[in-house]
Amino acid sequence: MNEPVKPSPDALLRQAAQEGRGKLKIFLGAAPGVGKTFEMLTDGAARRRDGADVVIGVVETHGRAETEALTRGYEIVPRRAVSYEGHSLQEMDIDAILERHPDLVLVDELAHTNAAGSRHPKRHQDVEELLAAGINVYSTLNIQHIESLNDIVASFTRVRVRETVPDSILDMADIEVVDIPPDELIARLHAGKVYLPQEATRALAHFFSKSNLSALRELALRRAAQTVDAQMLDHVRALGLGGTWAGSERVVVAISELAGADNLVRAAKRLADALRAPWTAVFIETPRLQSFTPEEHRRLAFSITLATQLGGQITTVPSTSVIEGLKTFLAESRATQLIVGKSQRSRWFELRHGSVVDRLVRETPAVAVHVLPLAAGTERPGPRSGPVRGQWGDPLGYLWTALMVAAVTGFGSALFHVLDLGNVALLYLLPVMVAASLFGLRTGLFAGLGSSIAYNFFFLPPTGSLTISNPENVVSIFVLLGVAVATSQLTARVRAQADLAAASARVNSALAGFLRELTVLSDREDVERMICAEIARLFGRATVFLAPSGVQGLVVAAASDSSYKLGTMDVAAAQWSFDNRTAAGKGSETLAASEWLFHPLIAGDHALGVLGLSDEGAGAAVRPDQLPLLINLIDQAALVLERFRLEGEMRDVDVIRTRDRLRGALLSSVSHDLRTPLTSVMAAADALEHGATPELIATIKAEAARLNRFVSNLLDMARVEAGALKLNIDAIDLSDAVTSAAHDARAALQGHDLRLQVPPDLPLVRADPQLLHHCLLNLLDNAGRYGDPDTPIVVEGTHRYGTIRLAVLDEGPGLPPGREQEVFETFRRFEGSDRAVGGTGLGLAIVKAFADAMGIAIEAANRQDGRGARFGLVFHSELIVRAAAPGD
Repeated sequence: MNEPVKPSPDALLRQAAQEGRGKLKIFLGAAPGVGKTFEMLTDGAARRRDGADVVIGVVETHGRAETEALTRGYEIVPRRAVSYEGHSLQEMDIDAILERHPDLVLVDELAHTNAAGSRHPKRHQDVEELLAAGINVYSTLNIQHIESLNDIVASFTRVRVRETVPDSILDMADIEVVDIPPDELIARLHAGKVYLPQEATRALAHFFSKSNLSALRELALRRAAQTVDAQMLDHVRALGLGGTWAGSERVVVAISELAGADNLVRAAKRLADALRAPWTAVFIETPRLQSFTPEEHRRLAFSITLATQLGGQITTVPSTSVIEGLKTFLAESRATQLIVGKSQRSRWFELRHGSVVDRLVRETPAVAVHVLPLAAGTERPGPRSGPVRGQWGDPLGYLWTALMVAAVTGFGSALFHVLDLGNVALLYLLPVMVAASLFGLRTGLFAGLGSSIAYNFFFLPPTGSLTISNPENVVSIFVLLGVAVATSQLTARVRAQADLAAASARVNSALAGFLRELTVLSDREDVERMICAEIARLFGRATVFLAPSGVQGLVVAAASDSSYKLGTMDVAAAQWSFDNRTAAGKGSETLAASEWLFHPLIAGDHALGVLGLSDEGAGAAVRPDQLPLLINLIDQAALVLERFRLEGEMRDVDVIRTRDRLRGALLSSVSHDLRTPLTSVMAAADALEHGATPELIATIKAEAARLNRFVSNLLDMARVEAGALKLNIDAIDLSDAVTSAAHDARAALQGHDLRLQVPPDLPLVRADPQLLHHCLLNLLDNAGRYGDPDTPIVVEGTHRYGTIRLAVLDEGPGLPPGREQEVFETFRRFEGSDRAVGGTGLGLAIVKAFADAMGIAIEAANRQDGRGARFGLVFHSELIVRAAAPGD
């Protein structure tokens, strides 16, 4: 604890990442009406008076006169109009702010959802882009809009807020809590300063009760304190400052393999709840872990699982001793409260090994140590049932050590006439160091004892006996033995540290490799199979992944081995784990009779499924030292699966947006394209009362045909979107098809000279006659609409290089360069001339849909001479009917 603290590389990297970025300040409130916008405008005005370039990006005054008055004197960036469902919405113009690039921009209501068609779906994403551009931002936020607190707020307000921001936004921001007592806020509501009177009455009866406001106020204050504490810790870690910096409480509980450790976990949970503090259960992984009995492994695993179920963080710290490991973790986590257990050790045991609790109290003066007595009999039992592998070292190690001592003795005897007695003694340090490095401490001590005996027997006079004639040689033998013991201890400690470092490297490698394997996959089913396969490989046991499937409940989505077996108890444990979001099955407190251990995969407030590990064939439960790795792997897998879930939701949102856009465009088109011909028909019908004329009859026929074509387009588009197209492929003469389409489109082509340049000797093509007729009709109608008056329309057919092109050319404004393919989008219209151009924007979309269904390529481009547009149908060789050769 007294060693100098080095700056944290991670903290330094996070600080370096903020260089060049703008700073975000959030005015956080418990509820609407506490004065967040007012305070933001006041602070902005103070910055402006100090000479800063401050503008308003978006501020919602909600008709409050006091707030409205504060906006005067600010430069306000005009908002951008966005059309949505027939309405014009005003959104913040992020491009104008980026171009203006002020020192500070005020952006109200951080959790706002932008209108469809905006660059980002959420306003907080707009703010992140402004920050990345180096612009400072002031913004406002209510506590119920924070993602992690969304369900907590809903639990007592009975209102689920849909607009949320991720917690990471708060973590990078400076927070100013705008707070007023609940009674004052309720008085503001009564005075009509928050909502209109009728809305205020309804709000007071529901959301704005005094109990709700008090709870929201506490949440806001505590969440701000957590953010400030995290930022403070990151800062002191970057600077390498020592001390606990106890701005808030941080609880740590030390768990072990001893009976009663689960009670320490429960006590830590109660203390953390009382202090409203985060808590962590830490296990110090020492070389003693290898000698744990199955019962000790089970108890440790149970304590770790219990801590997970109670909401604590789990950490395993490799260390050569419990004391050093705990001191290191307490310093790194800046803990303020430590809970440890005191077992009932014998006086002789404490004299030999000392007391962990006493040393912790002495050596961690900045930490409050809570000592809880453990149950009697918690000391590790002396006799064990059966030998523990590796407890006294590898027998082969003792054999190699004896051979090394013998080899050194022979070498020393051969050179005894050129070496003095002291140098011979130094030779015996070699087998001591090698034995301690390769085989452990006990083998090193054996090497030291054997070296001392060999040195005395073969080299100290009288040789050939263990007696020592010269008293000075007694000192030499004891010095050799002491050096051998010290050397073996140091070497064994280095070896243990190397083993711990190697184990930590293996864990980190497993996590990195697991995440690397998952991130390269783009299919959810492949990810689920990879999760099972990798965890099965790492832990050596069968693995299954169960995912929710509607009314069927949980179903097996993937498994590492197709021969898995899930009984009724196993299925019940999996369902319980999914419903309650805690571990269940073997090794847990719930449904422990199951042969599987199930862990839920949780991301945010969603349970994505459960992962089950079988004990069959594994020989034992998951070791406690492996549980943190398993939990980390499950967390990583949950994040990857959450990405797929969010991508699916975004696709659904895009479908809904597209549907809304189509609905709005359809209503706009119907209102225009139905009203115009209907007006003409009604006017002609009124004129018929005074006598029919050929012009009136022609008008009625033309407008009726226009209505019929419009309704046909709507029906055709509905068939395309419903996937109800039925093809009737036949061999078609393109010359006849063009002539027929030109005849039916003559009304749409009035005022244009139609020139048909389709050679009669073109090969027949395979297509649906009716669909091809609709394609040609819509292409001619489009040319008639957009071609300039009194200009020719050309239909030309060419046959080159095994491909037939049938093109319709007009002389009009043409297509915007680089956007030619957009013309085939549904309801897309390019208004390319000063005259009004009718149409729904469906015709060319229908042409493309019909052509794709028949396998015909569709082209859109400007004419090479620049006089208009060119639309073409391309029939490749597989659609061309080849003429029969003579004699066939």
